[in-house]
Amino acid sequence: MKIIWTFTLLMIPGVVSSISVTGYSGGGVIITCRYYEGYTANAKYFCRGQWSECIDEIRTNTKNKWVHSGRFSVYDDTSAAVFTVTIRDLSEQDSDTYYCGTDISAKVDSYTEVNLNIITDEKIRTLTGYSGGNVIINYKHKILEENPSIDICKTSADQCFTLINTDRAAEWKHDGRFSVHDDRSARLLRVFIRDLNVNDSGKYYIIVKVSEDYSFFSEFNLDIRDTDCCEKSISLSAAAGGSVNISCKYPQSHSADVKFVCRRSGSDLCAEETSVKENRRWSAEGQIQLYDDREQQLLTGTISHVTQQHSAEYWCGVQSDQGHKSFITRVLINVTGTDDFLTDIDQNVIKSTASFHSADHSVSYISKTTLSPTSSSSSSSSSSSVRSSLITEVSKSTPSSVTPAGSSLIIPLVLVPLALIITGLLLLFLFKKHQSRGGGLSSEAGAGKHDMVSDAGCD
Repeated sequence: MKIIWTFTLLMIPGVVSSISVTGYSGGGVIITCRYYEGYTANAKYFCRGQWSECIDEIRTNTKNKWVHSGRFSVYDDTSAAVFTVTIRDLSEQDSDTYYCGTDISAKVDSYTEVNLNIITDEKIRTLTGYSGGNVIINYKHKILEENPSIDICKTSADQCFTLINTDRAAEWKHDGRFSVHDDRSARLLRVFIRDLNVNDSGKYYIIVKVSEDYSFFSEFNLDIRDTDCCEKSISLSAAAGGSVNISCKYPQSHSADVKFVCRRSGSDLCAEETSVKENRRWSAEGQIQLYDDREQQLLTGTISHVTQQHSAEYWCGVQSDQGHKSFITRVLINVTGTDDFLTDIDQNVIKSTASFHSADHSVSYISKTTLSPTSSSSSSSSSSSVRSSLITEVSKSTPSSVTPAGSSLIIPLVLVPLALIITGLLLLFLFKKHQSRGGGLSSEAGAGKHDMVSDAGCD
């Protein structure tokens, strides 16, 4: 189906009308001129400059077929009595007055004045995607109208075939492998294409129908490659409480680009994204810690303390300086075991915890026989949970100012023997003191007895 979204220009001999058109540098405009049905056999033209000195940019007598002249193209549809003019690769120098006309006689023509104004904008360049992967194209526009209609189409044999369209703001629309989202507040249009194949390579148009008066468009080339450097899909598994290590290769041409790993949620796009921008330096933020080795073209990532919620689909990809993203490798993560296993360990720790109390504080400690993992693999995965339980139990009984988190495991092992030693020393001290006082009393008693005997003898 051919796309024709254009200016509607009523052309009546001897009558001149005027419209204003806005285009964007690097993009293009489409102008459709209507003419009287009796002039289907006449030549059509599009010229530049004031009417008295208008110089043809393109002229045709050809019917129902595209005719090209440099950046200009024209199609005369005699069945609809309209001819369409397309201007591509716009620049600020294209701002001028144009006329869209039909030859009638040497003295009288039917024409409409077109005032074209070109605004500087960022051009979308060629984008690279990879077979089996996905791409996101970000199109920054300056649409001020409330409800523009937007079409995404792919060119083929002088026609542009619609892939998806939308007239809704702030809402994703899906159609097969294609999705589109128009963020009016940010003036950003996102186009998502998934399950790429080499046949997706080609030229695409993003056509914005601003009103019944005019439309503008931006074009980009999509280059889909089937590379041997990178795996299309990876499957990984880990035990609950353990870690998952992700390793993804990427083409050398993307070495300087930002790398990312994202998790696919219920929507078609990835969420919970973590990115790394520097070479050989771990990312500072995000759920997944990333490391980019540009010399090896290798992106690695680590997810620690995994649970069942980490069982999902992830993607490794690259992001260009314009924000366009190419998803290269799909990573499927399966977490074995259940989160209930970790909960049971925590409960066993609590049940087998013995406490003793002093005048100022209480300290909890755990028996060595508390933990009995069902397998050697689960032993390592449960260690983090056990450590968390110990910290929690000690923090409840000991003032935080006395017990730093890093020494929570040592306190139960140190305070118990320390208390026993102090108690033993105290008992020893009391015993010695008691023994010393007992010896003094015996001496005094002996002296008294001697005095009494002496007194008796005197008597």
